Amino acid sequence: MPQLIASVQGVEVKHVYLHKDRTTLGRNPDNDIVLDNKVVSARHCVFDLKGVADVFLEDLHSTNGTYVNDHMVKSRTQLHDGDVIAIGNFRIRYLQASEDPQPSGFGSTMQMTAGDWAIPNAAFQVVSGTSAGLEVPVVKAVTTFGKPGVCVVSVSHRRNGYFVAHLAGDNKPLLNGQPLPEEPVMLANDDLLEIAGTQMLFQLKD
Repeated sequence: MPQLIASVQGVEVKHVYLHKDRTTLGRNPDNDIVLDNKVVSARHCVFDLKGVADVFLEDLHSTNGTYVNDHMVKSRTQLHDGDVIAIGNFRIRYLQASEDPQPSGFGSTMQMTAGDWAIPNAAFQVVSGTSAGLEVPVVKAVTTFGKPGVCVVSVSHRRNGYFVAHLAGDNKPLLNGQPLPEEPVMLANDDLLEIAGTQMLFQLKD
């Protein structure tokens, strides 16, 4: 089954299996695939599924354009296995087939099984705001936190640790009181992450 895997600076942020005949991508929340970033047009592009695994990409007269393997899409284009779609700083890899037949909504994350990666489990402890005291386990390959349109970060679980990256929003997240760099940062135990005024303490579990 065809799938799309979107990343920003190497951090996976979206993963979807293409079930529908027509899947829209854009900044507006009524799209099937929502990328909340100013470089993405309200309705940016569309993926048409024909048959079982043929997918065609069409740009919807977006402001910043849609690129496949560094070539601007000027007309309806058939995608091939391994193609990389570029929209601003988003990179979306197209895979024509998947071994996982289970339905998955766009924006869901890949669940890991125990023993996949030999690093400790982790959680965020909310230390400010109305949710102070709440513990949020980090159990998925990629988890997003924040307020859409304000500040959103992604926390990715890699083989060598947990990495945080600024995903969307004009409000810059803070890590230990300093603005989060452009590149993903590896989290350490007791790091303090602040997103739109809410502080969360990162904790590694035994």
